Amino acid sequence: MLCGGGLLILSMVIGVGIGAVPVPAGTVFGIAVNKMVPGLIEADWSQGREAIVWDIRFPRVILAALVGAGLAVVGAALQSVTRNPLADPHLLGISSGGAFGAILALLHTGLFLGLLTAPLMAFAGSLIATLLVLAVTRFAAATSADRLVLSGVAVSFIVMALANVLIFLGDPRATHTVVFWMLGGLGLAQWSHLLFPLGVLSLCGAWLWVKSGDLNAMTIGDESASTLGIPVVRFRLTVFVAGALITGVMVAFSGIIGFVGLMIPHIVRFAAGGNYARVIPASMLAGAIFLIWADILARTVMAPEDMPIGIVTGLIGGVFFVWLLRRKG
Repeated sequence: MLCGGGLLILSMVIGVGIGAVPVPAGTVFGIAVNKMVPGLIEADWSQGREAIVWDIRFPRVILAALVGAGLAVVGAALQSVTRNPLADPHLLGISSGGAFGAILALLHTGLFLGLLTAPLMAFAGSLIATLLVLAVTRFAAATSADRLVLSGVAVSFIVMALANVLIFLGDPRATHTVVFWMLGGLGLAQWSHLLFPLGVLSLCGAWLWVKSGDLNAMTIGDESASTLGIPVVRFRLTVFVAGALITGVMVAFSGIIGFVGLMIPHIVRFAAGGNYARVIPASMLAGAIFLIWADILARTVMAPEDMPIGIVTGLIGGVFFVWLLRRKG
């Protein structure tokens, strides 16, 4: 964790420094310190460079860390309560539901609650998609882990089809902004937006970490968890709601970014074992580092254009998914 914390800080400095206008690490550090403690360091950089670093790149890198941490911890929790190593907020339709809610707010209802509109609508969409997955699972008597994933994929297709209907019926002049949510991106990050994902991740992440013992018990089966006094059905539903809240808020500010919740918990378990007291914080840390570097790759591979980060994570995650299927086979 100490090494990971150091790597996270190093990744953030590199992420802020890399771009169309490269900024040395010393300048990045100086600007950050000068903003937090004005006058402590003599400013030997231009106002333009300071604006690029502080107003554009720092919020983007911090948002990447928050989104990566959030998606990774949701994936780890879902893999426990579903006892399915392939569980992921993207595969289970939760991300699609969040995108549906955000698109509905942007193209049809308007921001009637201000900045809170998109996150709240995205959370509502994620929660509805989660309940739909559970309903389809119950309706189809799909009790196995594999069938649960198939139910999630089916709901994801349905929800994305409905989202496409919303785009088709929306104002053609505004639909180009929806591409952000469809492909994923961090280019709209602002300091004022970071409070929402930070608050939700802090509260829900802390709750999941406190419940790490229950998550450990859920991995060995419902009967064993029940004998330990865990209300299995209620706990599973609560974890789904917490995951929908985290995913919905992250999707509202970053769009659909897939496979982070699938990959990172498996990588973490290779290094930290299966105890969720370690898996939860390590997944958050590793997810943050991974998405920062995915964003760096998205910004540099087609510079000066920004490639949607969902493409990068999709390519990496697809290969990892195939490898995981092969390994489980």
